[in-house]
Amino acid sequence: MFIILLVKPNNITIYEIYRMKIITVAKYIDQPALLSKLHSAMPPVLAGTGAGVWGYETFHKKNHHKHRPNCSKPQQAFKNAVTIASALTASYVGARGLKMNGKTVFKGLLEYTPLDKVLKNQSKIIDEFLAEGKLQDDILVKTLKNAKNRMFSLKEIETITERMPKSKSAKEFMEKLLPSPGNLDSKEIFSEIKRLSLIGLIPVAGGVAGGILSDFITNTQSRKSTANKVKEGVYQYLANIFLCNVGAGAALYASEKMVNAKMIKPLTPVKKLAVIFSGITATGIVGGSMIANYLSKKLIDPFFGKKHHHNEHIYSERKPEPLDIALHADDIATAGVLSGFKWIEPALPVMYFISGYRAGIGYRNNCEKTGKK
Repeated sequence: MFIILLVKPNNITIYEIYRMKIITVAKYIDQPALLSKLHSAMPPVLAGTGAGVWGYETFHKKNHHKHRPNCSKPQQAFKNAVTIASALTASYVGARGLKMNGKTVFKGLLEYTPLDKVLKNQSKIIDEFLAEGKLQDDILVKTLKNAKNRMFSLKEIETITERMPKSKSAKEFMEKLLPSPGNLDSKEIFSEIKRLSLIGLIPVAGGVAGGILSDFITNTQSRKSTANKVKEGVYQYLANIFLCNVGAGAALYASEKMVNAKMIKPLTPVKKLAVIFSGITATGIVGGSMIANYLSKKLIDPFFGKKHHHNEHIYSERKPEPLDIALHADDIATAGVLSGFKWIEPALPVMYFISGYRAGIGYRNNCEKTGKK
């Protein structure tokens, strides 16, 4: 509903939005023109988020030296800037790709079509359909003509959806004009899991690289500092990204097999969303942080020369906290994408950037209580 209010036309009241059919709202927020606008807004929102994080982390009194030991204020400001810039750049490149000298070095992982191309295609689809001369509804014809070169309003989509004939050609036209959420099969599910996990991995790796680079530039590097960045990178990726994606995919795969075996009925997008959340909760939120901490203690710390006591608690350095739960908002996006809702995708780079930054500063939140430095 937040997105609906964000892009709500001025002539539509809140009451009217609630009164409209859910399918109308779903088609409105998933229409190609709106998707293009949301993708276009991603870079400035990403940059604004980075600037906000830099200001808060640099100038808020409680944050001074918290995760930047042995740093002066200018050093802290510089290191934060390098880490944030690295995570931001990686997040953007992961989403949009990278071109050098006119050649594609890396293809972006999020589909993006500029608005002018979307509207040109939309106009072509409408003109070709109207040219067939099969529509006898003057209101429907007028609505299509008026909106062919711009984004559809909620009322226009409601009019088109309700007044469109039930013929085969009309259904094909509607699928081209306002595509329905995709219904992923097993192969597509795990292809999406791979793509979403890579979108999350790139900013985390970028944040870690930026954090280590800032340490070397300011001559404040240490084995402990580097180890903390690597550990937090593993924590962010496993607990907040990868294992949640795996859990979502596994739950969706299992439900598909049950549908094929006729044990349950085919899932609606909403029910599919609920199934995905159950997989995310079981695999990612519950087990992700424990697995990440275990790997940090058994593999990463020994590699950097640190030993742990046998009776040391698994969460002695890094325990889940409210912001980690908030970062699972990206799982809402994951669930939405896997359920076929494309409008959520533009938010992914911003969400994953936060994970990249926390990895880049080597975030640890339990050292003070355990007396560790």
